[in-house]
Amino acid sequence: MALINESFFSAEGLEKRLAGKKFWKTMMTEYWIPKDINFLWALGVVLAVTFCILIISGIFLMMYYKPDTALAFDSVNYTIMQEVAFGWLFRHMHGVAASVIFLVIYIHMFTGIYYGSYKKGREMIWISGMLLFVTFSAGGFSGYMLPWGQMSYWAAAVITNLFAGGSLEAWGLVEWIRGGFAVNDATLTRFFMLHVFLLPLVIIMVIVFHFYTLRIPHVNNQISDDIDYDAEAEKYLAGNKKESKVIPFWPVFLSKDFAVVSVFLIFYFYLVFFNYNFAMDPVNFDPANDMVTPAHIYPEWYFLWSYETLRGPFFDMLGMKAGDIGLIIFGLAQVIFLVFPFLDKDPDVLPAHKRPMFFIWFWIMIVDLLVLSVYGKLPPTGANAWVGFYATAVFLLLWIVLPIVTKMDAKKRGAL
Repeated sequence: MALINESFFSAEGLEKRLAGKKFWKTMMTEYWIPKDINFLWALGVVLAVTFCILIISGIFLMMYYKPDTALAFDSVNYTIMQEVAFGWLFRHMHGVAASVIFLVIYIHMFTGIYYGSYKKGREMIWISGMLLFVTFSAGGFSGYMLPWGQMSYWAAAVITNLFAGGSLEAWGLVEWIRGGFAVNDATLTRFFMLHVFLLPLVIIMVIVFHFYTLRIPHVNNQISDDIDYDAEAEKYLAGNKKESKVIPFWPVFLSKDFAVVSVFLIFYFYLVFFNYNFAMDPVNFDPANDMVTPAHIYPEWYFLWSYETLRGPFFDMLGMKAGDIGLIIFGLAQVIFLVFPFLDKDPDVLPAHKRPMFFIWFWIMIVDLLVLSVYGKLPPTGANAWVGFYATAVFLLLWIVLPIVTKMDAKKRGAL
């Protein structure tokens, strides 16, 4: 053990014991970020800030929420909204943040896809990011159930019923998840535990892992330039800041992040005070009633595209039932983005506008996801059902052709 003579209560003593300056230097002042990036690279910090808002507002809401089927609805809509001082504000902040965080996640995710930030040594960054998406999705779903309104109850019934599809029924998974044969008080209690304790803990751990995976290969840049970080850092430290291609994480990069966060918070609080209803389904202001099914059941907007893949196949085909086909496609949709780095066969790290075929693929994917989202909220009848079916088919086809498209781009450049 190193000999430490300095007092524990002195600054020098604490530094010797904790190596705070070394940690700060390694993680902040000499953690190098490419200079050639835009505001989209600040979305990671925006996500961290939004998650902090969710945690803080959630703590205040948890003080008054009752995880009981007889009390949950009133504890939200009467106690918190009408009796607790500023309870309405914390509910609006939590509901809007829960919705906006997915908007930021999707932009962050597709920025990574567009600029090829999942390739060539950055696979773990992408995988950890997608694990975050999965855990946030689980958090969003479990939280959607807690107000115990009509849409909360029936959305929980539909989604948990997925675990009764096909051979899963024999395992009794749906009864195990619900704590009974139907969504009930035990289900609410379990989802409350997941939402306020287990999932936030997992999310924090995955966030730490995600930042750790960024530390080694460094972040990508707009032109996907392969930077010699050691050489560029020496230029910066020597005072040649203009020629250096990198900037320190603190204070230069984070100061830009804080500027973006400030603009985001203006947008966020505008929604909180003036347009919060977009994050709260009107059907959910009716108490849960297991004897009255809503005319049309649908999840929150950020789940609509995957929900539409579930119900897209509305007729039997290939000797399989429509429900089983939909369940398979839905399951595929939940994991397919996770393996994106291994489906892209182009060896070069380049932005999409420098890969013509992939550029077309990327924008078709964006349009298709938007179509799936729009029709996921509409009743699956008549023309709506057919649009959903074809959009689901396009979604599957895009993933099938992705390896072929990326190989074609690489061959045209002579990279393969």
